[in-house]
Amino acid sequence: MTDAADDIPARRWPHASAPRRILAIRFQALGDTMITLPYLLGVRRRYPDAELHLLTREDVATVPKAMTQFDRVVALGGDRNRFRAWLSALAATPALLARHYDVVLDLQNSRISNFVRRVIRPEAWSAFDRFSPRPAGERTRRTIAAALGVDAGMDTALELRGGGPDIDGLLLRHGWKAGFDLVVLNPAGFSPARAWPTASYIEFARLWIERHPRSQVVLLLMPSKRAKATEISTALGEHCIDLTGRADQLEAFAIVGRARFVLSEDSGLMHMAWTQGTPTLALFSDSRRDWSAPQGSWSDCLDSSDLPCGPCGLPVCKFGDNRCLTRYPAAQVFERAEKLARAHLA
Repeated sequence: MTDAADDIPARRWPHASAPRRILAIRFQALGDTMITLPYLLGVRRRYPDAELHLLTREDVATVPKAMTQFDRVVALGGDRNRFRAWLSALAATPALLARHYDVVLDLQNSRISNFVRRVIRPEAWSAFDRFSPRPAGERTRRTIAAALGVDAGMDTALELRGGGPDIDGLLLRHGWKAGFDLVVLNPAGFSPARAWPTASYIEFARLWIERHPRSQVVLLLMPSKRAKATEISTALGEHCIDLTGRADQLEAFAIVGRARFVLSEDSGLMHMAWTQGTPTLALFSDSRRDWSAPQGSWSDCLDSSDLPCGPCGLPVCKFGDNRCLTRYPAAQVFERAEKLARAHLA
């Protein structure tokens, strides 16, 4: 291993031979699940002959189920209801036990995942480091290394079966000029405190299009963000492809994987982007950079850790002005984005 992972609860794989069957567990939010994918692809590359299974939650299983790296994806129901989630886990456990997993990578480390791991009795296992001040990707990598005894690394060349959905058709139906680059803007922060001003996104887009005229902006927002999407698409006209409420998880994943650049608030879509190697600039306000920032030389993050009030974790700015984000004018963000995109293409 490249660094010690002795602080992670684990029983290391004791054999020189490769494990035959590996189960990874992660069923938190969409972004948390996306983060595991390039690291589990690293496991697949390291052990190409092993079976690699994933236990996740039904509402975040769409993308993993479509990926070539997993031999099986088991999805639990119950959504975020704890009681129903337990019932679903209990129902799934006998079949998991019957598969005789050699290694369990518990990348969740919750009561449910701990129960499943203990019941199926793998020879080797590890439990996710939930609390150290490291990015989630790095904690995922170290948790995997603690069980396998080797650093499998990460691989962003994530592949979808059959080449994935027909995103060309989807884009063309909504105004894509074939051959134009795609730049995804994602003003989709979970709370008001995470919102960079909509006017700043519009100005950023105009600066990008002025510098790169063969580009179009793509919006992949949820229907709840319709007002923002309408404001941006109205301002940008034919330069904007508004797929708000029109693209499912798998289509969104494929589009950000194709994009030249992604500018995003802290969200699942942001994690979809950097985990595929797409140049990604994240705008963080109340979020902890040390826990959630995108990883890799193709990613960057503007955050609030340099301010006395940040990162506060509050859904609404206590000063009422989102100063940790509004202090970044569109021109400054654009230059940061240009530098990142140029470095990636060099």
